[in-house]
Amino acid sequence: MSIFLTILNVVILIGLISLLVVMNKKKVSFSKRVFTGLGLGILYGLALHFTYGATSDILVQSTDWFNIIGSGYVKLLQMVAMPLVFISIVAAFTKVIVGKNFGKMASIILITLVATTGIAAAVGIASATSFNLDASSLMNGSAEQQRGEQIVQKTEEMGDRTLPQQILDLLPTNPFLDLTGARPTSTIAVVIFAAFLGFAYLGVRRKDEKTADLIKTGIEAIYALVMNVVKIVLRLTPFGILAIMTSTVATSDFGAIYNMGKFVIASYVALIAMFVIHLIIISLTGVSPITYVKKVSTTLIFAFTSRSSAGTLPLNIQTQTKRLGVPDAIANFAASFGVSIGQNGCAGVYPAMLAVMIAPTVGINPLEPSFIFTLILVVAISSFGVAGVGGGATFAAIIVLSAMNLPVALAGVLITVEPLIDMGRTALNVSGSMVAGVTSARATGELDKDTFNSKEPQNLAEV
Repeated sequence: MSIFLTILNVVILIGLISLLVVMNKKKVSFSKRVFTGLGLGILYGLALHFTYGATSDILVQSTDWFNIIGSGYVKLLQMVAMPLVFISIVAAFTKVIVGKNFGKMASIILITLVATTGIAAAVGIASATSFNLDASSLMNGSAEQQRGEQIVQKTEEMGDRTLPQQILDLLPTNPFLDLTGARPTSTIAVVIFAAFLGFAYLGVRRKDEKTADLIKTGIEAIYALVMNVVKIVLRLTPFGILAIMTSTVATSDFGAIYNMGKFVIASYVALIAMFVIHLIIISLTGVSPITYVKKVSTTLIFAFTSRSSAGTLPLNIQTQTKRLGVPDAIANFAASFGVSIGQNGCAGVYPAMLAVMIAPTVGINPLEPSFIFTLILVVAISSFGVAGVGGGATFAAIIVLSAMNLPVALAGVLITVEPLIDMGRTALNVSGSMVAGVTSARATGELDKDTFNSKEPQNLAEV
């Protein structure tokens, strides 16, 4: 009987996918298909959850099959993420005009990413204190204890390393190893290596334009190849979101979410407040925040469902260049840097809230000005090198809590609601990198306002 029901559940999912295929054939816009996939996934997930229960064998077996589409799609995006980070940074150097704009562009992107992370930390602190969050009052069952032990073990694996030593870890020793994503800091290491190659290209350009033209042609050819792979994968987005949301909603522990509701609400209050700050920054650049929301909604929805900043990188770059009017060079820099530097959600809001929650358990007053100032500074500095895939927030939390001499194991009390919160954190991370791109393009006078203000943005899956 269970096998029959599992097959039935899979057939229904295939039927919903077929509906999206029909919509595609009828030329329904990409954004509408993404929203439809999201809505169908939520509804179908709820139906499965209340029919079978989150932990039933039938649901476990069904979601195992669903994950071929959902998790498979995320894996395909992660497959192209590291090559795209690498070639995007190198290609960006072939597209910039060497001069004052180059330094200005890079500086504004980095300053925006790090500064907004510091602001996100302050927002996280304000939210945690407003809701009177205290880690000692949260649930601490077997799952939480096990998660705490895993975090402690991960901390021990990282070793008792000082902040300068951790900064040194960002530098690539073996870039080919980092291209495999072998280290937590592999993404930023690849960015640094690609930047070295980019500066080397500029050196060749000054001395031998003929050779530089050959290099540029080769880089552009590889970039075109990678972007065509990206285009193929992006066409699967509505199906991936449908399967991901179905599995996520169907297997969610609503009881645990209810018990941890105070922290979930406080987290989303902070995340939404920070997104509003993003919109304020956008408005200060002289463009419409409402238009910004409309143009980035599809990308943020994917970031929300996939919980992977690195996986969202292809969509991020395409959104900036094709919908927001950001030049290729700036978009590539902002999106690639944003994968591992200054993630507002994972490296800003989350570790700051954890630190405020955990501080009272060791007799520290989190409202002390010195504690708050130090925490914001540590969060901003440690935001360099946070991986843009699952586990990045944990990595950031370990660094921040260790630097603040707080017990890292208590971070495990949030394991039951971690996936739900991580969805919002990832969307905020991606928005932060796009804000950096728009801000830099506007400051250097290179933002294409006609593209930004266009009412019919290009289909991301067709560019």
